[in-house]
Amino acid sequence: MKDYIVRATAADNRIRVFAATTRHLCEQARQYHNTSPVATAALGRLLTAGSMMGIMMKGAEDKLTLQIRGAGAIGGITVTSDSRGYVKGYVNEPMVLLPANDKGKLDVSGAIGPGTLSIIRDIGLKEPYTGQIELISGEIAEDLTYYYAVSEQTPSSVALGVLMDMDNTVKAAGGFIIQLLPDTPDEVITKLENKLSDIKPVTTMLNEGMLPEDIIEYIFSDMGLNIFDKNECKYYCNCTKERVEKALISIGREELSSIIEDGQPIEMHCQFCNSTYTFDLDELKRIYDEA
Repeated sequence: MKDYIVRATAADNRIRVFAATTRHLCEQARQYHNTSPVATAALGRLLTAGSMMGIMMKGAEDKLTLQIRGAGAIGGITVTSDSRGYVKGYVNEPMVLLPANDKGKLDVSGAIGPGTLSIIRDIGLKEPYTGQIELISGEIAEDLTYYYAVSEQTPSSVALGVLMDMDNTVKAAGGFIIQLLPDTPDEVITKLENKLSDIKPVTTMLNEGMLPEDIIEYIFSDMGLNIFDKNECKYYCNCTKERVEKALISIGREELSSIIEDGQPIEMHCQFCNSTYTFDLDELKRIYDEA
């Protein structure tokens, strides 16, 4: 089964809902970056969030970037997404190894440490919109819930999870984002809070065979759930040698001249998919003429 996101509303369109299964894209990220289990979990959570937040954007060319900068061993995480829900990302230190936390779980919070979460939305205006908060836990879902409340004044509930298998591959991954729209009745809010306080972790439900639809149907069983859309999501890096060449042109003739004078081919590395592109001297001279 492919990864996908369902979009829905509930309570007479006063609540909007996004739910996703993302095992394949999280596993692909793990393979690209050869991440340790805790780094896979951290990156996978942010990729899952980025995918769901990406499809909230309306423009075909809109871009979303999520950046975590922490004092923990993992250093930082960067994820970018588009309005299709296609994502890519990387962690600064992919091979971090930490003991389990006091609950016996992967210590994502400890790997990230104190720091900041930045959300950058590029919707085609002169300047991208940037919101930033201090991390409140490093668990990512809790931090995003706090971000929505503080930076966007949107009461939300975010759940994210990545479950690792015994061979350190991704066994299950996914999450949901639930957002209250203005004028949601208090009785609906109370009912939702009670339901959310009593559900299993999202990866437990996915591992038990529940689909994103099943999870939100369980949460909103008596609140008029309306599932209206289903979108494939995936890990997607759009780097090519031609795009890297344009980046080289953009550094200017002076810098290119210095590179050529060294007399050696150069390699350009993509952080998102670990692809490497080599440019020999003849190619560099051609790029210099075009700069």
